[in-house]
Parts: sequence; structure tokens; C-alpha cells
Amino acid sequence: MAAELHVELVAADRSVWSGKASLVIARTTSGDIGVMPGHQPLLGVLESGPVTIRTSEGGTVIAAVHGGFISFSDDKLSLLAEIAELSDEIDVKRAERALERAKSEADAAAERRADVRLRAVAGVH
Repeated sequence: MAAELHVELVAADRSVWSGKASLVIARTTSGDIGVMPGHQPLLGVLESGPVTIRTSEGGTVIAAVHGGFISFSDDKLSLLAEIAELSDEIDVKRAERALERAKSEADAAAERRADVRLRAVAGVH
């Protein structure tokens, strides 16, 4: 069993993060999934939610991901997202304003996007 897996987190418009990891946790339509080196091959649909990447160096990368696909085979994990933002790229005040606006307009999709951004910044999966 390999000690690490290669991770590519890609949004529709850019490469968001690439590197070696020991664990990735993501939300799929089937529920939350943790992928470690040696995991069975998989292909799934990503739900909006934070993705947590435990790097091989012992750090943690958290991204807000909105839709897409997850694929794993031969210790290579691909997260192909419609939209993805690293937690340190997220403007918290802007996300809070977006959440309040979405609630007042009863826009469930916008509310979910803002909530995922805020959870990613807070490190809550």
C-alpha cells in the first residue's frame, strides 16, 4: 500500500490545488467519503461542501467545492469541481453578506454556496 496519494483539485476555470496527501474527505451524493492511499477505485458525484485534504507534510488544505466529480484509481485522486475555492481565498465578510442576502431572498442555492464557503473557512466538514 502506498503511503500517499496524488491529488488534483480542479475547478472549471483553473487548477486549484495539486500535491501529495494522506487523506481526502469530500461530500458525495452517497454521503461523506474519506480516501486514503490504497482505496478501492471510485467514481462519484460531488455535492457542495468543504473538501479536507491532509497533506503528506502534515498540513491541512480546505476548499469550498460546489458540484462536480470525484475519481480515484492507482493512488491518483481527481476532484473536478464546477466551482472550488481554497479557504484562504474566501472573503469572509463577502460570504456573510451573500448568506444574509440569500436568506432574505429565499434563494436556497445561493444560501448553500455561501454556507459552504463559511464552513470551509471555519474548517467544519
